[in-house]
Amino acid sequence: MGVTRSDPVWAQAGQRVVLVTGPSGAGRTTAIGALEDLGYEPIVNLPLSLVPRLLKGHLTGPVALGVDVRGRDFSAAALIELVDMLTKRPDLHLDLLYLDARPEVLERRYSETRRRHPLSPEEDPGAGIAQEMDLLSPIRMRADVLIDSSEMSPHDLRAEVGRFFDTGRTEALSVTVNSFSYKRGVQRGLDLMFDCRFLANPHWEPELRALDGRDAAVADYVAADPRFAEFHQRVLDLLLFLLPAYVAEGKAYLSVGFGCTGGQHRSVAMSESIAKALAEAGWRVSKRHRELERLGHAENEETKVRSGA
Repeated sequence: MGVTRSDPVWAQAGQRVVLVTGPSGAGRTTAIGALEDLGYEPIVNLPLSLVPRLLKGHLTGPVALGVDVRGRDFSAAALIELVDMLTKRPDLHLDLLYLDARPEVLERRYSETRRRHPLSPEEDPGAGIAQEMDLLSPIRMRADVLIDSSEMSPHDLRAEVGRFFDTGRTEALSVTVNSFSYKRGVQRGLDLMFDCRFLANPHWEPELRALDGRDAAVADYVAADPRFAEFHQRVLDLLLFLLPAYVAEGKAYLSVGFGCTGGQHRSVAMSESIAKALAEAGWRVSKRHRELERLGHAENEETKVRSGA
């Protein structure tokens, strides 16, 4: 459920500020992450007394401020006073976003994660949940946008936050294309991984051994393998099919890896070619060659395929 003003928040003038609060376990962290992906600068657990100072010219873009009962000077009265003060400022457009959930849902979430409630660390979470919801009830009544996450998945919640707070500054999906050596272990953090070890290996050509996959001679040698063209096209087609689906799902980053034995020739050549093709298709792409960086052969830790990417 969402409740908001009759006029859309993105139509308002002034610096955008969203104060995010609500009971623990209702989805504040997910909501703040969604706002960050929408272009907001996230700041969490800042004492309420420091918020006015922070918003006096130190930040110019949209800001998402996460506040909760763990704050050093948090109280319902103090937060309402802050909201009243910031609302009067003509240079700001403030929204109070309240994430809510039914008590039994919050208890189930605490049970599943085995977390302790901040207001009842030594007791059953139910006691802390009841205390917190009572403490926050005056703030809930003041919310500009109220989202009940009881029946929402994290993906649903992110979509609902986007519906209310999209600034039009959402970053495109960032794709990183990596090369690595299987001998040194599979690279961590990859979403998709492809094995290039079936391709012809330039390592066994004396004139190519000291070069790497960025060199035209090595790239041509790898591309001359009869299996390369179909492999390349099938991988590219798969990525071009998946990327829009990942965008629709709300994913902000995708890491694709190509591995070979030494991480110098085949995986590098394939990474370079795929990164170039994705960039030409309009995607925001960067590339990293783990083994070349380790050996000091890469100019930068991260090389952008397109300027400004």
